[in-house]
Amino acid sequence: MAEIYYDKDADLDLLKDKTIGIIGFGSQGHAHALNLKDSGLNVIVGLYPGSKSWAKVEEGGLRVGTVDDVAKESDVVMILAPDQVQRELYEDHIEQGLEPGNMLMFAHGFNVHFNQIVPSPEIDVTMIAPKGPGHMLRTLYQDGIGMPALIAVEQNATELAKQLALAYAKGIGCARAGVLATTFQEETETDLFGEQTVLCGGVSALIKTAFETLVEAGYQPEVAYFECLHELKLLVDFIHEGGLASMRYTISDTAEYGDYTRGPRVIDEHVRETMRTVLGEIRDGSFAREWILENQAGRPGFLAQRRIEAEHPIEEVGAELRGMMSWLKKDGK
Repeated sequence: MAEIYYDKDADLDLLKDKTIGIIGFGSQGHAHALNLKDSGLNVIVGLYPGSKSWAKVEEGGLRVGTVDDVAKESDVVMILAPDQVQRELYEDHIEQGLEPGNMLMFAHGFNVHFNQIVPSPEIDVTMIAPKGPGHMLRTLYQDGIGMPALIAVEQNATELAKQLALAYAKGIGCARAGVLATTFQEETETDLFGEQTVLCGGVSALIKTAFETLVEAGYQPEVAYFECLHELKLLVDFIHEGGLASMRYTISDTAEYGDYTRGPRVIDEHVRETMRTVLGEIRDGSFAREWILENQAGRPGFLAQRRIEAEHPIEEVGAELRGMMSWLKKDGK
């Protein structure tokens, strides 16, 4: 059985006399910083000079400084910058400011697991990874509920790493909902696999392929959009709330029969083998090397693919149809 920790297992007082540095003020950064502040902890946000977020931090009643200064002042440093900039950020602005006994924290294990960041053995290295977007983490905290999270300890120099990380989880509200123990390896590999095969890559490819199949067969693109993309949200909401059984309870018997009999033909043994290959590339570091090299080269392939995907017919059709949906946010977010 998995180890799960709650508020009763965490002692916020362990962080009362410490300064917590939050590096970055994006989706996760703003939520972590504000939640910790509201929990009565001493928080300072680290940004690069001239950052557009500087004023936002001050408006939120938080202290702000350069990453270098924040790393020197803080006892706990949580890096919430994008994966691809963390190594340079750490080596140029954070590493020299850390002292023995400090704690370095992450919300995703990529850079530590794939040795892009190799911290001194004299510091604690831990992870608290909320399982949802930052704006929801903030809203749930304000509602007194909390968001589940993962916890991992990579280095325990002080022999208090786990307790300090749990205190941090309590400070951002995650221990209210439950904090599941994992490792940097498990979190990194499962996170990448889920993104690539289901949540992002798999779903995107499935939607586009189904859309293209209908359009190629002569059906209207607008109807194909509704059937292959638009209605997905409703079903995902049911899955999110009550699992696959909840979704199957709400759909028609015809749809449920099609689910059981045709779904395994679409996601067949060939797809399963491809998933195993993708997982293998994650576990042996092939994907990490590919992504690291892509960034070092200036991201030419990534940016080209982004442009190509933005020009797919499903995007043009979708933009037109979403214009009919007054309840949707018009920025597409």
